[in-house]
Amino acid sequence: MITARPTSRLREAVRPTTLIPVPLLTRRLGAEVLLASETLQYTGSFKFRAAYNVVSEVPQDLFITASSGNFGQALAYACSLVGKSCIIVMPGTSAQVKIDAVREYGGKVELLDLSLKSREQRVRELGAEHPEAYLASPYDDPLVIAGNSTLGEEILRARSTLDYVVAPVGGGGLASGIVSAICQSGRVVRVIGAEPLIANDAARSLRAGHIVRNEAEPQTIADGTRTLSLGKHNWEILKTGLQTIVEVPEDKIVEAVRLLFTLANLKAEPTGALSLAAVLTRPELFRDREVCCVISGANVDPAVYRSILEG
Repeated sequence: MITARPTSRLREAVRPTTLIPVPLLTRRLGAEVLLASETLQYTGSFKFRAAYNVVSEVPQDLFITASSGNFGQALAYACSLVGKSCIIVMPGTSAQVKIDAVREYGGKVELLDLSLKSREQRVRELGAEHPEAYLASPYDDPLVIAGNSTLGEEILRARSTLDYVVAPVGGGGLASGIVSAICQSGRVVRVIGAEPLIANDAARSLRAGHIVRNEAEPQTIADGTRTLSLGKHNWEILKTGLQTIVEVPEDKIVEAVRLLFTLANLKAEPTGALSLAAVLTRPELFRDREVCCVISGANVDPAVYRSILEG
């Protein structure tokens, strides 16, 4: 289990999550559905929790990370709040809205052709060029896990009768933070991961009993889960802390984005909709239970979002 703990400074910095009951989803799915929406968190996703915890707790003034966009935005904004700086390595295929946001928050963006070099490799190269920098993993860091655990704390405080919390799984930072919060609370609430079927390294890892890596970044519509593998710190928590991982087809992710808009009046990016997509994929798992779906973010390219809604 992690040794880092969220500080009072972090808890004061974040916006508390919004817990939303959705009667229409409850009726449709046969489970009492609550949405823990991080779409109104600073920078539009839960990643601000982790990023602020990192930049406020380590002494370095320069941070280097790889990101599809949400952690990059969060790190750039957190750095701006405490007078530090960052370099964000992003795929050239990243959503333009996320690239623009990182720059608006003051981060330096380096776009990368993934067919030539991985994000991990470029971060290592930049680290060698800037030995004074802190190489910030978006997920594989005890400070990241501790930051994300504040979301778990808020969900538990808001609801005493939960059976399940469902959270997206990419590198594992969010799910491991929620598992950690539940373990520290002593409550019996099961955590279920939601992962794209075409990016199912975490599900394969659970089945194998060890970390299984993707050969290349999987091109799922849920761009926040385009990771090569779970982090080592995250794996130590998730290998026993997750009840299971639901592997979600791409069409269910699209359906979940639409349902969040039409039935909950909530804008979510595809990664953010993964938890609801998991319930749509395996409704029998949640029937007659109280389930909290973590809607992890809302940073989606307008053209992509329009195309999803229009079908």
